[in-house]
Amino acid sequence: MNNSVYITRFSAFFPNQPVGNDEMEEYIGLVNRKSLLAKRLILDKNGIKTRYYALDKCGRVTHTNVEMAANAVRGLLDERLRLDDVDLLSCATATPEQLIPSHGVMVHGELKGGKGTEVVSFAGSCCTGMQALKYAWFSTLAGDAENAVCVASERISAWMEARYFEKESELINRLTDKPILAFEKEFLRWMLSDGSVALLLRNKPAATGLSYRIEWIELTSFANETETCMYAGGEKNADGRFVGWAQFPEQEWLNRSLFSVKQDTKLLDENIVKLGGRFLQDIAARRHFDPSSVDWFLPHLSSMYFEKKVEKQLQACGYDVPREKWFVNLPEIGNVASVSPFAMLEELNRSGRVKPGDRLLLMVPESARFSYAYALLTAV
Repeated sequence: MNNSVYITRFSAFFPNQPVGNDEMEEYIGLVNRKSLLAKRLILDKNGIKTRYYALDKCGRVTHTNVEMAANAVRGLLDERLRLDDVDLLSCATATPEQLIPSHGVMVHGELKGGKGTEVVSFAGSCCTGMQALKYAWFSTLAGDAENAVCVASERISAWMEARYFEKESELINRLTDKPILAFEKEFLRWMLSDGSVALLLRNKPAATGLSYRIEWIELTSFANETETCMYAGGEKNADGRFVGWAQFPEQEWLNRSLFSVKQDTKLLDENIVKLGGRFLQDIAARRHFDPSSVDWFLPHLSSMYFEKKVEKQLQACGYDVPREKWFVNLPEIGNVASVSPFAMLEELNRSGRVKPGDRLLLMVPESARFSYAYALLTAV
């Protein structure tokens, strides 16, 4: 068994050109005239300036989720690492484009070459990238893999195009003089982004450049005490119980926009920050770890609205992590769900600001039914 595992290489793939706030509707469209009001309100709070869409301005798909993941993996390859060298492909996404086969084996197939290898596939929401990373870490730590690739990818634009909401909007307009979709559906349309980032894990650091030793990865779920908050493929009843798409007649799938991504914003605001503080305190106690001691803090923020709330929560827990230690790229790349923590790490590494010996704390909230991930890395 190996004593340490290192992230030795990064590769990011973001489709097309960055899309500014003033041109978003040219790609994903407007559901109705009230959508512009929702857009202004949401963008004013979330602080996002640009994002990426795997679409052109006619709404045509330029890259699939699988293609973006494969492109990121290919970016890791060179004369020192061939596809034949990869012992494990650990994939994550919140937006698989089919129910069967798994997203992971579709990525493996898209790579078109190499050898038969172990493939695992994690699907869910924002924490799936960290779940895939933990599997790759454990496999390398156990000696099962010498070269493990972890890749997170999202094509969330597939769920945000206005055409998928037209039927529901038409029905709403017949019943009310306020032709606007429920806020929980509009909320996420103006926040999410597409892209992919791949990481290479090995049992020794890279010969040149910085590597990042994984000290620990911690994950937990609060689903035992909270109801569903962010979801797709179903609806919540008045009592908070989630009902999946298979329990609705087929016509209702369109009439209710069942496959759109929705979020209960009240539930989000009440829980997401405080649960993260609670979990961090638990980790700190068990691992005798002081979050104030880190050199870099990389929090996955779904919206810059949460920046000050997270800062206040850290202070309330007794942790002094000043803003100069934070690294966040949400305003430039948007919310890319499972990809976001890897995208922050990749960009910070590329910036040249990290020094050997620096410790990095990653924080990944997931509001789907409230899960959390933290990871501690050391630059070597």
